[in-house]
Amino acid sequence: MRVSQFYKLGRTQPSLPFLDVDIEKDAKLFLNARAITLLNSDFGDHCKDLLQHFFQTLLTAVKTGDNQKAFDVLSHLREPNETHLGLSRGKSDGRGLGPKKAKQIWRSFCQSRAVKTGILEDLEDTVLLIDGISVDILSDMVTNIVRGPLISYTQSICQEFAIPTEQDVSSGPVWNMKKKVWDVDFVSLPVPKNKKLLLVPKSIVRIDADYNVSEYYRHYILERLEEEEKEKNSNLVHVLKSGKNKGEKKVYKTDLIAKYGKRQKAVAIKQTDEFPDVLKKYKKEHASPTPALSHRQIADALGNAPPDWNALLKDVTSLQPGKKNAYKYEDAILNLIIALFYPTLVDPETQTPVHDGLKRVDITFTNYARTGFFEWLGRNYSAPYVFVECKNFGEEIANPEIDQIAMRLSKHRGMFGIVICRKVEDRKRMLQRCQAVARDDRKFIVVLDDDDLAQLVEEARVLFPQDYEFPLLKTYFKQLVF
Repeated sequence: MRVSQFYKLGRTQPSLPFLDVDIEKDAKLFLNARAITLLNSDFGDHCKDLLQHFFQTLLTAVKTGDNQKAFDVLSHLREPNETHLGLSRGKSDGRGLGPKKAKQIWRSFCQSRAVKTGILEDLEDTVLLIDGISVDILSDMVTNIVRGPLISYTQSICQEFAIPTEQDVSSGPVWNMKKKVWDVDFVSLPVPKNKKLLLVPKSIVRIDADYNVSEYYRHYILERLEEEEKEKNSNLVHVLKSGKNKGEKKVYKTDLIAKYGKRQKAVAIKQTDEFPDVLKKYKKEHASPTPALSHRQIADALGNAPPDWNALLKDVTSLQPGKKNAYKYEDAILNLIIALFYPTLVDPETQTPVHDGLKRVDITFTNYARTGFFEWLGRNYSAPYVFVECKNFGEEIANPEIDQIAMRLSKHRGMFGIVICRKVEDRKRMLQRCQAVARDDRKFIVVLDDDDLAQLVEEARVLFPQDYEFPLLKTYFKQLVF
């Protein structure tokens, strides 16, 4: 049974900002540290600070020979079954991090030449260079380190969706940056079927780690060893005697594996110590983090359904205009646009206070785009956040509604907003209103009605997950600046 089913949320995964996991079983998905670094939000900043601080504390302890401190830092790591992510079969059962594994990792860190020479710089590098750390173990480590923000995130989701929580639930180990130790507190968390639950933003999980030791070994380490053998003109070098490459020197990978060993990670660790430039080359060529998972990828991983676009759109368009349905309209819009704009816009927040709480924005998204329209928007204009106002009016909106969202935009928060209404009768006049704001204040506002939402849905059917260009939004934005 999924979180949405157990708590009867009335929403499916495409319209939820968190992973709608099974409350008993694990999904084969993993927290990704580099995905977290892309989040331009308070949650993301807090997580980044914790990850960097923890890792630097660990590295400093190893470099200075304080092995006891390094052991203390690592020994509190446990498999976080409360997220229901990982490789456990059936019910979450603690197959990952534990005392034995933590001790093995501690020894690997203490014996690592890469740590002492500074080759190992980032937490993600450990997948390549620290024995005992694989994608699932790294995910468990990341989850432990950012447990504090995940608890706060879970509490905020529970408040928003009216999910009941229990008091005085053990937090599990929480990293304390001031004291450089693990703390345990008692917090409020949901406890379905007597097992505590931590919710995870779907934007920060991936199917695999960004770095892959097998790829690193086969396409970087072995290629470097091949060059080394050629330079030494060793007995592994063969000179081709025929064909178009006659006279060319060749070293077969099977011979390299026979000489240097089959244990990919052990060979990668040893050879990286000798040839650190190989790691630099690999990281440079893998500088772009893996994109956020698409609706289809999440559906496949969790075993649930992809977006039902017809139902999401109908929930909006079937409502009668007017104040009576204002809250239902905003909720239906939220369900639809979370699905439409994910994974370029993430972590929706409703009724966001601005101007010291004097004003509010119906819906605020964090711009997480790495490609497409919203990436271009963030690169060329100020758009760390994107604001949405919902107007279920029976008549066409006018200047006051445009001015309302314009007052909520700023260089610090973002200069792009969307107003969603029922019908734009005079599109030319509406465009003139928005162009005036764009010219005078450099604030860019796009107005969408029911017909536009239907077109966005059609774009989603055709284009997702290949690209996130949002041609309709791009067209409307172009009209504001030309």
